[in-house]
Amino acid sequence: MKLLIKIKNNKYNIALLLLTTLFISCSDFLDVNTDKDNPTVAPLALLLTNTQVGVGRVTDYNDYSGNILGVYTHQMTSREEYDQYGTKVDNVLMQNDWNMVYLTLTDIETLIKQSTESGDLVYLGIAQLEKAYLMALAVDLWGSIPYSEATKLTTGIVSPKFDEQKAIYADIFKLIESGKANIKSNAGAKKPVNDDLFYKGNTAKWIRFANSFKLKLYNQVRLTPDFDTAGFNALVAENNFFTSIADDFQFNRTKNISPEERNNYFLDSYNSTQFGTYQSPWFYEILKGMNPRIHTGIPDPRIKYFFFNQLRPGVLPPDQGNATTGQPNADYWDKSTGFFSIRFGSTGPDRDKSAENSYTYPGIFQTGGRYDDGQGGVMTGSSGTGVAPFRMFTYDEFLYVQAELIQVGKLTTAGTVEAKLEQAMKASFAKVDEVVALNKVSGNTQTIPVLTGSVAVTTFINNVKTEFTLAATPAKKLEIIMTQKWVGTCGDPMDQYTDYRRTGFPVLANPLETSPEYQLNNGDAWPLIDSQTVQNNPYQVSFFWPQSELNSNQNAPTQKDATTYKIFWDL
Repeated sequence: MKLLIKIKNNKYNIALLLLTTLFISCSDFLDVNTDKDNPTVAPLALLLTNTQVGVGRVTDYNDYSGNILGVYTHQMTSREEYDQYGTKVDNVLMQNDWNMVYLTLTDIETLIKQSTESGDLVYLGIAQLEKAYLMALAVDLWGSIPYSEATKLTTGIVSPKFDEQKAIYADIFKLIESGKANIKSNAGAKKPVNDDLFYKGNTAKWIRFANSFKLKLYNQVRLTPDFDTAGFNALVAENNFFTSIADDFQFNRTKNISPEERNNYFLDSYNSTQFGTYQSPWFYEILKGMNPRIHTGIPDPRIKYFFFNQLRPGVLPPDQGNATTGQPNADYWDKSTGFFSIRFGSTGPDRDKSAENSYTYPGIFQTGGRYDDGQGGVMTGSSGTGVAPFRMFTYDEFLYVQAELIQVGKLTTAGTVEAKLEQAMKASFAKVDEVVALNKVSGNTQTIPVLTGSVAVTTFINNVKTEFTLAATPAKKLEIIMTQKWVGTCGDPMDQYTDYRRTGFPVLANPLETSPEYQLNNGDAWPLIDSQTVQNNPYQVSFFWPQSELNSNQNAPTQKDATTYKIFWDL
């Protein structure tokens, strides 16, 4: 089914192509030089919307690499090849991302060309910022990629060269500034409104996004010798960044089914006939406060918003539990909550059993699914609204970026790291409340507590702050910041993948360690057997280039070793 994605998910591109073909055919039929009633170019508004649909799909779930990245950042587990970091060169999810990057880039370049010619510079500036975002993401995934010669088929370039990573990033920083200047000019008769799916034509928000995104990129390259101190200082002095969750850069979703507009992670789980990815026991134990290394004894109030348990507490898994003996026959099952899943790298006898009515689902926050009210129930495509945005770069994530920069001594004008960490955590809880509110408006009738300002949240934040204060080393403090960022951005694994490669945090499940990997103890006769988790592949620090690209592009490099080929900021 996933092989069909190249056709299914390019319906917007196909529609524009057919429309253009129709216009050209009409022109030929009438045998005139110009038919003003049938233009041969798409309007700027249609182009902008199309580019944003493309930008909002790359690294999403369902048919894109979000499923892989969720496993690589240990918020999900899987029976697929990406378990144990085994993603192969011909993986269709990676191929879909690569195709979407360059299909979208082609439309962005068309938008850049047409808006430049028409003088509609707000459109031009937005297109430039989209290009910057998309190309930075592509470098972060693959490293060297076609850039300067990409999308130039009409000029005769059929085999674009792969540009060096650092050179692409250097141009991205310039592109962001050009985009800002064009947006600020407000020049041109045409201005985006509803055709702008991200900010509805709000140029102030676009400028705040540009600056916040640029700070994020500076943070990613902060350890490289090419770090531009002067440019960084100028950006900080400008001090025009995200100010609230209203500035979040995200692709919004609705409950609409035809055309399908629900959250892709929702479709991959609630609306699927069988599971492909599962909820990570490692992530679960950290949220429960069970991990002996981080947040020990500090349960996270978001756990019911992140996981929905089909099983009620104390109920044996009906698919495979033995009611006579009490044996759960489960790869991972917490009797006290009903959490049921499989472990990363599991070789246990219960890993591959069919237990569709027992597995824990992703919660309301990531997918627009269900809040875990403890009542359980078998989930279907009608069990939630699917109204949850695909969060690409949000206010709370930006605050964690600032906290990291303060902690490592790069940012000295944004207050203390303790205050920034607290601000970031509060914004993360507020984001959960915002998604819940969207679901309530869209038809979710559950009684769902508000997190912000609650006793549980206040206690949690105070406990994490105490843990941070007592941390013995700067590295431990950084680990706490990055772990909270990892938790707060649950469902947005791309930046988590980048953060782990840059900093080594958060600490991920490791079957190769000699100490027990999981801490769960149900107090029964069937404890977890730690030796039944293995890891036969090293961590992949970049994606393979799609083999189809290497086969068809005469200027492509030879295939990389994804376990050793690093992105240039990964030192």
